Amino acid sequence: MKNSLILASASKRRQELLARVGIPFKVVAVDSEEIWPGGQSIEEAVATLAREKVELVEAQYPDAWILAADTVVALGESILQKPGSQQNAIRMLQRLSGRSHEVFTGYCLRNRALGRTLTGAERTIVVMRSLSLNEIEGYVRTGEPMDKAGAYGIQGVGAMFISRIYGSYTNVVGLPLAEVVDLMMREGIVLPLGGQ
Repeated sequence: MKNSLILASASKRRQELLARVGIPFKVVAVDSEEIWPGGQSIEEAVATLAREKVELVEAQYPDAWILAADTVVALGESILQKPGSQQNAIRMLQRLSGRSHEVFTGYCLRNRALGRTLTGAERTIVVMRSLSLNEIEGYVRTGEPMDKAGAYGIQGVGAMFISRIYGSYTNVVGLPLAEVVDLMMREGIVLPLGGQ
């Protein structure tokens, strides 16, 4: 690690992904009201939301690299963010049951002092098997769906509902690691494996 990295996220999943590949970071939780930007593609909107999270903490850490991300589930034209209630979680899972959907994660990596802002977004197609109402209600009672876009966690109990994915698995978890780590290596934030 050559430079300090701030993860502007309270997401345990994002923290675990970075820790798993040995990248040291400091967590600064952001509590932002996520208002969906109008007039943008899904990729642009999630990247915008990620940048807004970075902007909430960058004044405190003007010399650090700050990373933030935002993940949503898209079912056709509908955007499914965090459910907010058990009833919404049940409805979301009923809509996703037996269908494919898309998961988009936007990310922003920024260092204000260096004048560097890098944003992007990844898309993964996810296929969910058909679920019974009993399965859905039982899953919602576990509490796992409540803080997750689309009301399921692919890295947890919800994994048993997913029959196939096309694209980045870590993107569905909440941070497309291959793309983000590649950016960090190109910017000199982290060294490649075996680097000095």
